[in-house]
Amino acid sequence: MEDKKYTIVASTTMGLESIVRDECKDLGFENVQAFNGKVEFEGTLRDIARANIHLRCADRVYIKMGEFKALSFEELFQKVKRLNWEEFIEKDGNFIISWVSAVKCKLFSKSDIQSITEKAIIENLKRIYKIDRFSKKGAKFAVKVQGNKDIFSVMIDTSGVGLHKRGYRNLINEAPLKETLAAALVMLTRWKGGERPFIDPMCGTGTLPIEAAMIARNIAPGVNRNFAAEEWKIFPRNMWIDVRDEAFSQEDYDKEVRIYGSDIDGEAIKVAIENATKAGVEEDILFENKNFLELESPAEKGCVVSNPPYGERLLDDEKVERLYRLLGDVLLKRFPKWSYYIITSYKDFEKAFDKKSTKNRKLFNGGIECHYYQYYGER
Repeated sequence: MEDKKYTIVASTTMGLESIVRDECKDLGFENVQAFNGKVEFEGTLRDIARANIHLRCADRVYIKMGEFKALSFEELFQKVKRLNWEEFIEKDGNFIISWVSAVKCKLFSKSDIQSITEKAIIENLKRIYKIDRFSKKGAKFAVKVQGNKDIFSVMIDTSGVGLHKRGYRNLINEAPLKETLAAALVMLTRWKGGERPFIDPMCGTGTLPIEAAMIARNIAPGVNRNFAAEEWKIFPRNMWIDVRDEAFSQEDYDKEVRIYGSDIDGEAIKVAIENATKAGVEEDILFENKNFLELESPAEKGCVVSNPPYGERLLDDEKVERLYRLLGDVLLKRFPKWSYYIITSYKDFEKAFDKKSTKNRKLFNGGIECHYYQYYGER
C-alpha cells in the first residue's frame, strides 16, 4: 500500500506555477507537470506528507480522485459514484463538498454540482460499508470539484488549512503578503544565505526576512503544523513523524546567514521579532525600527527584497511615486553593486525608481495584479 502511486495536485497562485514545479522536481517527485494554477505529479502516501511539509510556495496539496467529461448531471453522478472513495473515506468520515468551480461548462450550477457529487459519494459508500446513515464523526475529507470546458476534476484536500499558515505569524497584525508568495519572492532571487546579506527595508511584520531565514537554514515550512490527512486511517501511524524527523535532520545551522529587516512602524517591528522567535530564526535576523532613508550598506554586494506600500495600501499615486523615487535614490547610490527585487502593483514603478529592471514577472498578491521588478547586481 505504501508504494502505491497516486496523482497529486499542488494548487498555486497564478504566476507561481513554475516555482512550485521546480520545488516538486527538487523533492524528487515523478512526472511533474505545471498547468494554470496547479502542478500535478505522481507520488506515494509518503510523498503526500512530504509535499505538505516541504512545499514553500504551493497553496494546498490534493489527491486527484478522477478526471472525466460530463455533459449531464446523470453522467456526473455516475462518474463520481464510480471513483474509489472507500480507499480514503472511512465509515465515519466527515466528507463535505468544500469547493466547486465550473468554467465554460454545460453544467454550470454550482449548488447542483455540489449536491449531485455528494449524493454520488453517499451512494458509493452505502454500497461498500452496507449502511444507510453516516455519523460523519471521524476525520474530515474536503472534496473539491473543478470543471473546465466540460472536464471535471475531483480531488480531496490533504492539507486542511492552507499551506501559507506556517504557524509563526501573529494574527493581530496580519500582513498583506502571504507566506507562500513571500517564499517565492525570495526563491526567485536565488539567495540562500552565505556571505551576501539580505535586506528588507520595509519589512512590516517580518514575513519576507523570516521566509528568507527558513530558506537559508533549510527549515521545512510545514514542519511545525498539522494537516487534515494526518487524521486519515490510510496513512501508516508513524509516517508523518518520520517525514518530520527527516525534515529536522536536513536543517542547516552551520552556514553564515545575515538578514536585516527594518520598518518605520515600531509596533510592526515588535510583532516581527515575535514572529521570528516563533519560527525559530530570531538569531538570523536583525530587526530595526527605522526609516528606509537611514539605510546603510553592510557589505559590497547583497540582496534587497521589498514589498513596499502600493495601490490599495496607500491612498494616492503622488505619495507612492515619491516613495519609489526615494527608494531608487537610496539603493542606486548606497547599494550600487547589490541586486534589488521589488513587488508592486504601481504601473509606473520603473519610471519613478529611475531605472529599468533587468526583468519583471507578473504575480498576484491577494488578487491584486502586481509586477516583481528584478535588478541584477554584480555577480
